[in-house]
Amino acid sequence: MPAEWEHHEATWLAWPHNPTDWPDKLDTIRWVYGEIVRKISPGELIRMLVNSAAGEKTARRYLERAGGDPTRVDFIRHPTNRGWMRDSGPIFVRRQRKRSTDTAIVQFHFNAWAKYSDWKKDRRVPEVAATHLSKRLFDAQTGDRSFVLEGGGIDVNGRGTLLTTEECYLHPDIQVRNPGLDRKGYEKALHDYLGATNVFWLAGGVTGDDTHGHVDDICRFVDRKTLVLIREENTKDLNYGPLNENWERIQDLRLEDGSRPEVIALPMPGPIFFGGDRLPASYANFYIANQAVLVPTFNDPKDRVALGLLGELFKDRTVVGVHAVDLVLGFGTLHCLTQQQPA
Repeated sequence: MPAEWEHHEATWLAWPHNPTDWPDKLDTIRWVYGEIVRKISPGELIRMLVNSAAGEKTARRYLERAGGDPTRVDFIRHPTNRGWMRDSGPIFVRRQRKRSTDTAIVQFHFNAWAKYSDWKKDRRVPEVAATHLSKRLFDAQTGDRSFVLEGGGIDVNGRGTLLTTEECYLHPDIQVRNPGLDRKGYEKALHDYLGATNVFWLAGGVTGDDTHGHVDDICRFVDRKTLVLIREENTKDLNYGPLNENWERIQDLRLEDGSRPEVIALPMPGPIFFGGDRLPASYANFYIANQAVLVPTFNDPKDRVALGLLGELFKDRTVVGVHAVDLVLGFGTLHCLTQQQPA
């Protein structure tokens, strides 16, 4: 699996339509999508899933009014349950040959984070993408069962090292994706289908994470040997203990070549609540596009700190903030909505 900062052919999105994802905010979210497309499309194509011809018409209207270029959007009609492309969208792998490069898609059998019942349309997205692109589709299996994995549950450096969390994939009782599969079984499947030769397990994710521990809210590679890891400084915050455990574990991380990576602290914004529930707001949920890095911002004083830090790490791209206070009502932000298609 190539790293996210490697050159893209396109970014996959799905036009928002499910009002339960963003209660009373769906119209607002569509304008945010317009901003996302406007910032990504100068550097690469957008492949946008829409439910129908009417959905495509609506999407075009919003994108044009938001200043996006509709000629940079490839609309693909396929109904979805939701639109979290990081988890249900096509995950690409690449094979380098002497004179050519091939890419293919892995079908990881999305099941709505082993939590919700409406996932059957979303599960078909990799198949639809493979047909649309005329790509080979690998059917991920462990033994005689389908192997379930979400893109937000992993992060890779493109050289064989993969990050994930025990909370997400090894918890025995909560949101169990692959019942009975142990650490060794996961690592074999990650090797077989993503080429991961070096899997490192962090402890868990942030409070309020609907996915139960996705790594893309806590720890991300920014280049082959550098990663950012979120840190909570407030000892009274619910995230302090779990995130501190991740900082203890990361000291043991060695890359695929045996070297120690550089680990840089990324701050956490202040808590955001909706209806009494804490939402998983995190600056780690940024998306690396060809020409820009889109960073979620939360009307928080630490927005500037996070943008400045990531600006120093991504000097070859424009680092921009995208207002995500409304987005995070859906329990995810920019990285959760996007999926890269490598060139």
